[in-house]
Amino acid sequence: MIAYPDIDPVALNLGFLKIHWYGISYVVGILAAWFLLRYRASQLQWGFSSEQVSDLVFYAMLGIIIGGRLGSVLFYNLSYYLEHPLEVFYLQQGGMSFHGGLLGVFAAVWFFSHKFDKSFFKVTDFIAPVVPIGLGTGRIGNFINGELWGAPSDLPWAMIFPADAAGGIPRHPSQLYEAFLEGLVLFIILWVFSDRPRPARAISGLFLFGYGIFRFVVEFVRLPDAHIGYIAFDWLTMGQILSLPMIVIGMVLIVMAYRAIEPQR
Repeated sequence: MIAYPDIDPVALNLGFLKIHWYGISYVVGILAAWFLLRYRASQLQWGFSSEQVSDLVFYAMLGIIIGGRLGSVLFYNLSYYLEHPLEVFYLQQGGMSFHGGLLGVFAAVWFFSHKFDKSFFKVTDFIAPVVPIGLGTGRIGNFINGELWGAPSDLPWAMIFPADAAGGIPRHPSQLYEAFLEGLVLFIILWVFSDRPRPARAISGLFLFGYGIFRFVVEFVRLPDAHIGYIAFDWLTMGQILSLPMIVIGMVLIVMAYRAIEPQR
């Protein structure tokens, strides 16, 4: 067993203002994505100006925050927030849904593509390789918060998380599994894949497929939310249900991309 580092979720306490590591993880992910998108725009001739990249990152950031929070409320804990509506705005406490954030980003991309007269999939293919950075930093934020832990485990790297609900027993550090797979591994796959010209929709499809597979697999060792539990068969979780359409749509987009052979750039 490895000792849980038990890092204070509050990175900086100014008394009147508390800055949480969870919020910092989002800032780091967004800034890293902005930097790499500027690089992609300047080096790989995607047809995006620096100003357009900045606008795109801003719209996507709004989509992540608004969509992620609404997704968490609607998909995972609607009854609670109906009773405590003001807590919808307590972002410092965590509670963000990737699938909701993804829908928010799609809405932001739709708005951006119409504003600047660009193809929707050209924009999604452009941004897809940098999305895993934010996913990875977000999962690190979950780990520091001591939330979203895994099932009981006797593996050498199992950890005892401090929350009372964790039961004081060794568990899978599923947040780190997701940070590694959905963050680092998926980033490397997409960055290498997108380094050469690909047909339109291929990069977006690979992102959806890759994330869906990694999330579906990790959900087997990540405990579902206690108030939801398993949806069916004593193993199917809400995260897996939401990831299945991503896997299917990702496969469809890849097949469509290579059948059409429409050049992306």
